[in-house]
Amino acid sequence: MNNVRKLLSIFALVTLVALAFVPAVHAFDGRDGDTVVIASGEVINDDLYVTAQEFILDGTVNGDVIAFGQISTINGTIEGDLMAAAQTVIVNGTVTGAVRMAGSVLLLGENASVGGDIIGAGYSLEVQEGSQVGQDLVFAGGQILLAGEVSRNVQVATGAFELRSTVGGNVQAEVGEEGQAGPPPGMFMPQSPVSIPTVKPGLTLDPSARIEGDLEYTQTKELTVPAGVVAGQITRNEPATNQTTTRQETTSEKILKWGANILRNIFTLIVIGLLLLWLFPFFVQGLSGKLQAAFLPSLGWGIVAYAAFFFLLLITIVGMIAGGLLFGILTLGGLAGTVVGLGLLSLFALILGFVLVTSFVAKIVFGQALGRWLLARTSPTLAEHRFWPMILGVIITVVIIALLSFPLIPGFLGGLLNFAVILLGLGAFWLWGRERMAIRPVG
Repeated sequence: MNNVRKLLSIFALVTLVALAFVPAVHAFDGRDGDTVVIASGEVINDDLYVTAQEFILDGTVNGDVIAFGQISTINGTIEGDLMAAAQTVIVNGTVTGAVRMAGSVLLLGENASVGGDIIGAGYSLEVQEGSQVGQDLVFAGGQILLAGEVSRNVQVATGAFELRSTVGGNVQAEVGEEGQAGPPPGMFMPQSPVSIPTVKPGLTLDPSARIEGDLEYTQTKELTVPAGVVAGQITRNEPATNQTTTRQETTSEKILKWGANILRNIFTLIVIGLLLLWLFPFFVQGLSGKLQAAFLPSLGWGIVAYAAFFFLLLITIVGMIAGGLLFGILTLGGLAGTVVGLGLLSLFALILGFVLVTSFVAKIVFGQALGRWLLARTSPTLAEHRFWPMILGVIITVVIIALLSFPLIPGFLGGLLNFAVILLGLGAFWLWGRERMAIRPVG
């Protein structure tokens, strides 16, 4: 199941990357280089994608802006959303939509205006006095100094949070403690073009601050709240402490758990094997026959098939993103969306098929071949039965792997045998599929 979770996590990550980089139905303006400047007076009536060491926007973009680089500075106007990832992100101008930014140093200057939400992650976020956030502010990182106004709610998870301004809604803060303060920000980070404020660890409310809603904070110490700062209720939550100690399983518990896993694996494989033999008898018997006829070659080709799967995944990902970007640049937005959609479906099908084959089909095929080989030497009549060879072989395979994974002996032996069984099943599948593809219809 760990492999399944890892593969599905990779699939989800690729999906996010693809959707972030490839427009579904719109064209876009792409800029790249060491320094990209959108001069004052320049107007871009489209979405703007930028990859540069330094990006400066002094003009206007009537669309969304996605920027990646070392320094991104927004002095002009964005009639849309901003998504920026850089060492330093500076917003001095106007963003009518939402801002999504990640970096070491994040800054909203005194003239900054954001119409939507701000979601940020980084070491330091400073929202200077005079700046305005039209909706919510969400931040996770090292520290935040909030001196600009936020119209709605504020949610932060940080080591240090100082509030000096007005928040129109509620404030939820999970903050660190004074004793948890780390080294100065600049010690481990490259030099930033903006100064990083010093924020006292924990939660600090300036007497001039104002929270129109409720304050809920998580901190070990009670906060002294200046009079008139919080209009609503004040709630302090104790930080979650990891007091759970991992209890060592007794030998009897380990053995019971080990035995339950054996029964569960046997039951699952037999049920799936019976279903496959009922629906696709020639497929399963063909694979097991190929494994019996070419045992060692199946192992070698299994290694090839295992590596080929990940290579095919890489090719699919690269092709999907490249194709989507190409059609997007050519202003064929509909085709770009189609390419991305087909690519994601292909990735899902590949991952699902690989998980099913390695988790179930390979072991069923190996069990079928093993059971047929054993019964041919003890009971030839049963060896030709549709189901009994698979049932016998699966039981023996699972039990042997489990015995080698017994809690009181080194567990890698069972894992090694399990991997070998998977490779043998994959190799048989590879050889069988290659032979089927080589068959050409006559006439």
